[in-house]
Amino acid sequence: MTPPSHRAARALAALVIGLAAGAALPAFAADEAPRTERLQVTDPYLEMRTGPGRGYPIHHVAARAEWVEIELRYTDWYKVRTENGREGWVHRRQLVTTLTDAGVARSFRDLAFDDYLQRRVELGAGWGHFKKEPMLKFWAGYKLSESIGVEATVGQVQGVFSGTTFWHVNLQLEPFSDQRISPFFAAGMGNFKNIPNTSLVSAIPTDARLANASIGVRYYLTERFVLRADYSIYTAFLNDTRSGEYRALTGGLSFFF
Repeated sequence: MTPPSHRAARALAALVIGLAAGAALPAFAADEAPRTERLQVTDPYLEMRTGPGRGYPIHHVAARAEWVEIELRYTDWYKVRTENGREGWVHRRQLVTTLTDAGVARSFRDLAFDDYLQRRVELGAGWGHFKKEPMLKFWAGYKLSESIGVEATVGQVQGVFSGTTFWHVNLQLEPFSDQRISPFFAAGMGNFKNIPNTSLVSAIPTDARLANASIGVRYYLTERFVLRADYSIYTAFLNDTRSGEYRALTGGLSFFF
């Protein structure tokens, strides 16, 4: 029979993969359409594509001095309509030099990064070492405020002489959350299980409470993806008088929505 901790790790892994696949598909309803406004092209031309991405072909070019209207936004791509009714998608960088009806430049910030700053839910997976043994870890986090969040983690370690599973819930502090590179600190409690190989003589399974403290860093990569690395110290309370300390280093990838 599959242990509950293994089933939980597999379920979380399936959820991460499923949501990642969903995040990779176009989701036009996810972004609200901006208020319609006219902009005048000041570059020699404006390339209009059939979809919001560089992989879509250019099907029309708006010339200098033409007017276009913004109809919809998807991350850093804008759907625009020309005066003669042609529609297409234009990247933000091509619109930064356009002029409004008042003859001034319209501000276009990096909206993909804005989405990152406003994220609420983050899911991810990582690979690392737990006491020099290979470890697979999954996490799911929720931001309570700009710099404070909670995160649940499930991990599995496959050692030479035993197998270990653990889970914990952390309170996380991210003091520079408005930066592309952002350090964070975390601490929490959970559970630790170690099952020795059956070939070992007098092997006794361990089921103990777990405390952990972590320091790590996030790097906003692109679109909805974030690189992450963390270093953790785990303390397993084996009984009233004895505890074990373990150190772990993890690197991974997460996505947010």
